[in-house]
Amino acid sequence: MSAVAAGLLLLLSLPPLLFVLLVPLLRSRFPHWLDDCTYILRSLALAVRLIRYKRSKPFYGMVDCFEATARGHPAETFLNFEGRRYSYGQVERRSNQMGRVLRREARLREGDVVALFLGNEPQLVWTWLGLAKLGCPVALLNFNIRAQSLLHCFSCCGAKVFLTSAEMQAAVEEVLPALREEGVTVYVLSETRNMQGVTLLADKISKASEEPLPRDLRANVTFRSTALYIYTSGTTGLPKAAIISQERMWAASFIQSLCGVKRDDVFYINLPLYHSSGFLIGLTGAIERGISVVLKRKFSASQFWDDCRNHNVTVMQYIGETMRYLCNSPKKEKEKDHKVRIAIGNGVRADIWSQFLRRFGDVKVKELYAATEGNIGFINYGSKVGAVGRRNFFHTLIFPHLLIKFDIEKEEPVRDSQGLCIKAARGETGLLVGKVTQRSPFVGYAGNRQQTEKKRLRHVLKKDDFYFNTGDLLRFDEDNFVYFQDRVGDTFRWKGENVATSEVADILTTVPCVLQANVYGVKVEGNEGRAGMAAIILKESQDFDCADAYERVVNFLPAYARPRFIRIQPALAMTGTFKMKKNKLVEEGFDPASFQDPLFYLDAAKRTFAPMTEEAYRAITCGQIKV
Repeated sequence: MSAVAAGLLLLLSLPPLLFVLLVPLLRSRFPHWLDDCTYILRSLALAVRLIRYKRSKPFYGMVDCFEATARGHPAETFLNFEGRRYSYGQVERRSNQMGRVLRREARLREGDVVALFLGNEPQLVWTWLGLAKLGCPVALLNFNIRAQSLLHCFSCCGAKVFLTSAEMQAAVEEVLPALREEGVTVYVLSETRNMQGVTLLADKISKASEEPLPRDLRANVTFRSTALYIYTSGTTGLPKAAIISQERMWAASFIQSLCGVKRDDVFYINLPLYHSSGFLIGLTGAIERGISVVLKRKFSASQFWDDCRNHNVTVMQYIGETMRYLCNSPKKEKEKDHKVRIAIGNGVRADIWSQFLRRFGDVKVKELYAATEGNIGFINYGSKVGAVGRRNFFHTLIFPHLLIKFDIEKEEPVRDSQGLCIKAARGETGLLVGKVTQRSPFVGYAGNRQQTEKKRLRHVLKKDDFYFNTGDLLRFDEDNFVYFQDRVGDTFRWKGENVATSEVADILTTVPCVLQANVYGVKVEGNEGRAGMAAIILKESQDFDCADAYERVVNFLPAYARPRFIRIQPALAMTGTFKMKKNKLVEEGFDPASFQDPLFYLDAAKRTFAPMTEEAYRAITCGQIKV
């Protein structure tokens, strides 16, 4: 039994006075002991709740939780959006209207999949709730995708109905002929002009009854039923539709509680609701807590703190890039004058994290590690700067996982003579895999058996066992904190050494003129592996300081890790959740004829980054200039 487990059992059996005296002693020996105990007790309480919901007849789902809050506190604010407040009661009534109209007009029945192509707005929320009351799974389409990607996302989840708004008119018109050819009816939930071939519902919705919908419309929904389809990545090829069950929705909603969010908090959502962070952690987490949400169409660094002050926000949501944008925004007076006490998110670098705390005050940053479709995740409930999570005996027992040795060049796990994987040592970087069990299942992707199978890893510790392959390289330290190292494929091997792209990017962004860096590996003729290359954007009104950049990478990076090529871009290509796209950059390589962006190469002889010319390119490819 671990020290935490033994200590927890011991303390629970002690008299109160002795308990109080012993806690300081334990904290001196085990500084994170109390955090572990708090997390474990919260987890146990939530696990009991989930078991109760799963066993209830009928199943108690997220929509039932919402209805209960709406009945108990109808006047309390649920959504605050662009100066308008929508109470729980108002959203309940609108969701009833929506459900009734869609059931009648689209002839929807329990189990029918509906695709929502809507922006970050309250209409998405009550539309989803209305469909949930009919027992209909919802596919949350990324409102930034177009053409073939949009058609792919609609079709791969088996959707029968396409719901959108007037704001998406241009994108919808582009795919409308293809949808009509397939016999799909497109419903527009708001007023629109000059869009032929769609059915308008705004007037019908406003006239529909607000009376509650019968519970038996979703009588067959269980904890294993599909609740949502959320699309992952999309950085390579077409997006994949991750299947989110009712049970998984509940589990994700509990993250707020595990991070210390209380029922009187106000939660700020500026991430897209088509993504798991915004929808599952943010929106359903708020419903589980019964709290108010400040909803934004999109993130704005200039408006962020004013919004927090104006609406008394106490819990914010972030991803790494949004945190960086806040730190890069112009400084203002009284930046610590706000009520935000918790920040929940993922992907923030240690230097940005520290800068955020210095500038904006003592906010408890709860960094997460998880994947939309994955079966293992971590929460840095101790708020240790730089860590993406923390392990404890209870977490490991419920969600068994391990790090295994990984060959980056071959992009596959290292196996022993028996064909089994090899555990990574404590402190060593390894591939994170989560054992697939009834408590931690991996369902996969809708309509994509090949991609589902790629995520299944077998013969890990024994023959025929079955793990989920996260595709992420992590490290566990001696204190059980978890550190993200890189994604598989987000590394390059040069001069016989493996290099994490994040390591190089961290150094490049310390160059005063550099705002952001996207690092990747490119092939160089006549050389094994891939040389480091970075696409960067410069700070406003700054020129690229070749000599300073050279000195920085030489002083702080080993020879094999130094980027050989620097490409200056006006903006970095990003996914909808601000992840950097790399595939096209890798394909274009360092050939100056492939693009118009300024390009530099590391010139060791002149101790600088020199402009890439056609002559220099030919000299590099034929080996006259060594890289």
